[in-house]
Amino acid sequence: MRIHSILAIAKKEVFHIVRDPFTLALALAMPVIMVLFFGYAIEFNMRHISLAIYDGNKTPLSRSIAETFKSSGYFVGYSVVSPALAQKDLDAGFAHAALIIPPTLSQDFRPFSQASVQVLVDGADNSSAGSILGYIGGLHRRVLEKEFGSFQFSIEIKTRFLFNPELNSQWFVVPGLTAAIIAILSILMTALTVAREWENGSMELLLATPVKPIEIILGKLLPYSVMGIASVFFVFILSQVVFEVPFRGNFFVYLLACLIFLSTYLAQGLLISVVTRKQQLSMQMAMLSGLLPTILLSGFIFPNEHMPTFFYYFTMLLPARWFIKISRELFLQGSTFLEILPSFAVLCVLFILMILLATKKFKKDVEP
Repeated sequence: MRIHSILAIAKKEVFHIVRDPFTLALALAMPVIMVLFFGYAIEFNMRHISLAIYDGNKTPLSRSIAETFKSSGYFVGYSVVSPALAQKDLDAGFAHAALIIPPTLSQDFRPFSQASVQVLVDGADNSSAGSILGYIGGLHRRVLEKEFGSFQFSIEIKTRFLFNPELNSQWFVVPGLTAAIIAILSILMTALTVAREWENGSMELLLATPVKPIEIILGKLLPYSVMGIASVFFVFILSQVVFEVPFRGNFFVYLLACLIFLSTYLAQGLLISVVTRKQQLSMQMAMLSGLLPTILLSGFIFPNEHMPTFFYYFTMLLPARWFIKISRELFLQGSTFLEILPSFAVLCVLFILMILLATKKFKKDVEP
């Protein structure tokens, strides 16, 4: 492997990039725009949930319960005159939940006795229903403490969330979103650029030179890796300044992980372009192999641990899964290099495998 050949291929690729404003915009501007856009758009915390309240008891106790829900900051409550109207509002979508307080509440609600109020939740949206149930559990404890006092409870359980005490969803989303966007754009950059060379006929000229396939692969990866790292810098600054996501880990370890992650997906894009040799087909393959698995299976949105057994092990083949884990641990937990070493090692193995696979395919084309 000759360094000067790699640099020559990289220099040629830089000229291609400079002459192609689309590639420059794709590499540098698009990650910033997408992180800014989706960072604000994706919000897991629910606020201002419309709540229909039927108070059949109309006592200080029932008003206290209703007021606890209204003043929580999660619900926007309004009164209805009957349970049937509350149900009707749920059916029509005017309310996401309904609080039904029965007329017998004050008689039933005494120490060491059981009383009940009913909460109806719109279960059509599974994720929203889960959040609402979580809020209701907290408010339930608040009502008990207010009405009975703490002497009824011999054990007090205090919950404190580590690493993200306010459960700020942007702190959770932005590190994962950065990985997902960079993965998709990295595949597209090399898949489209090399496929364009195939369509223009310049790739055959390049393969006819005495340059080795591994030198072509590394020479083409080099400038895109530099551009990818530049976009990582921009996105990192954005996450700190705009979204105020704390970064508690080692920045150089994060950069090294970014470089390996970028190069893995750039090599995957090269492999796709070598196989397809068509821009349109390359884009479709890049979307199928990059976009969908990265968004749905990498743990960006859905935890891998809750997936069926086959998919849980299948996701281990996705570099995005390991980088998202590394990114979140460095951003929020401040993990050391030794703590992220298992994920880092798997990412390195996937990187080497993808480079070898792309190089082998290139070799077939040079020596059919």
